[in-house]
Amino acid sequence: MRGCVATPGWSRRPTARAGGCSANTTEGALLVAAAKAGLDLAAEEAAAPRAAEYPFDSARKLMSTVHKTSDGYSAYVKGAPQELLARCTSIDWRGERQPLTDELRAAVTTAGDQLASQGLRVLAAASRLVADSHPVQDEVESGLTFLGLVGMLDPPRPDVSDAVDACRRAGIRIVMVTGDHPLTAEAVARRVGIVRRPAPAVVTGSRLDPLDDDGLDALLADSGELLLCRVSPEHKMRVVTALQRRGEVVAVTGDGANDAPALKHADIGVAMGASGTDVAREAAVMVLLDDSFASIAAAVRLGRSVYQNIRKFLVYVFSSNIGELVPIVAATFAGFPLVPITAVQILAIDLGSDVLPALALGAEPPEPDVMDRPPRSRRERLFSTAVMGRILFLGGIQALGVTAVFFWHIHASGIPYAGFTEDSPVYREALTMVQAGIVLSQFFVALAVRTDRQSVFRIGLLSNPWLLAAGCFGITLMAAISYAPPLQAVFNTAPLDAADWAVLAGLGALPLAAEETRKWWLRHH
Repeated sequence: MRGCVATPGWSRRPTARAGGCSANTTEGALLVAAAKAGLDLAAEEAAAPRAAEYPFDSARKLMSTVHKTSDGYSAYVKGAPQELLARCTSIDWRGERQPLTDELRAAVTTAGDQLASQGLRVLAAASRLVADSHPVQDEVESGLTFLGLVGMLDPPRPDVSDAVDACRRAGIRIVMVTGDHPLTAEAVARRVGIVRRPAPAVVTGSRLDPLDDDGLDALLADSGELLLCRVSPEHKMRVVTALQRRGEVVAVTGDGANDAPALKHADIGVAMGASGTDVAREAAVMVLLDDSFASIAAAVRLGRSVYQNIRKFLVYVFSSNIGELVPIVAATFAGFPLVPITAVQILAIDLGSDVLPALALGAEPPEPDVMDRPPRSRRERLFSTAVMGRILFLGGIQALGVTAVFFWHIHASGIPYAGFTEDSPVYREALTMVQAGIVLSQFFVALAVRTDRQSVFRIGLLSNPWLLAAGCFGITLMAAISYAPPLQAVFNTAPLDAADWAVLAGLGALPLAAEETRKWWLRHH
């Protein structure tokens, strides 16, 4: 399924034979159908070589060729049934050429509508004799004899319906803008889930022409299902511009040269890499190598995940900074003569314990409900109110815990503040507990920030093994700082007993428990 479709013309030189097709999908369908009908394509081409060509134009919606035949020169025209039928004066009816009466026009129109309502792309064909090999275009495309209709099915890929549903749940509005017949567009849109209501708004290009900017804005302001059919490149450009005036972020998909202006002007132009033209690919900022709409939904899902992972990284890193800063401020106001955590310890936390878990959060897989959230505002900052609130929430709990541990250990010794020196065993133990408390609490904070709304236990603790490995590395490093004599000398630390680690683990788990409670409240309210 494509959002913008341009009707192609005949290829300059057919390359299909009975078992193949040309590079153009419409050409391939027509030529393979002719071969299946028993026509020798090579013989037909040799018997009626092409003398002139009038390429497809989105304004007239027709394409014509002139061929040298045994009767002189014959022109053949194909294009939109309504446009072609208006240029015909006769019809090849049951093997006989007859005047094209109003009754026969109505019969042809009804037949075309029936094909279009089945989701088929309908083209009409006509012919006439011309005087020479290079007649003027108006002569070629007037006074024609109607030959018949061709219906072609371009079935959507099986994964398109799921992708459309995912976009709907993500709050992405899909507007089909196509050059096809309104009945064809509606049938395809229903098949893939773009249209679900009984009566969608179906607007043709002829109805868009008299609308000024205010009228077009009013049309697009309706959030209902909208199909724009039989449109020109100018119409596509106007629609993109109107949506951008409303503050929308507009993505346009297309594969033809007629789509290039809209692809260029859109916020995100997405061209088809396999079937798209060079012009469309050059105008776009993104090229789909598999031509699948599902790839767009997957890109949205991954894009949202990357953005959320950046925010998780920020929450994780800055919450530990609060845990490092608050004990120092508290000690200053309490009149304690020494710092609760030294600069070397802070460097060990920031460079040794925090780096790997932060990098592992960048590889966090998308959350199960990432496509169930509405799009964020384009004016929303990375450091939003919600992010800052989460940093203060988790960092505050962590800071209160390590500050309480430090002063509890100091007061439990019974030594007055003035009696502490840097070499005091109690002070060194308190320093070690502050550093170990921050490292342990950061391990639980990393688990807590893995999701925004879902419980981390629901997505599975083992779903990001790199994070667990990084956290274990930080805790192991902290244990080495606590017990290895060379590191004790560098960081002025002391060994901790099992009871100390148990207290620190309990306090460290508080941010995870508080965050899980907050997520539960969000899910239920």
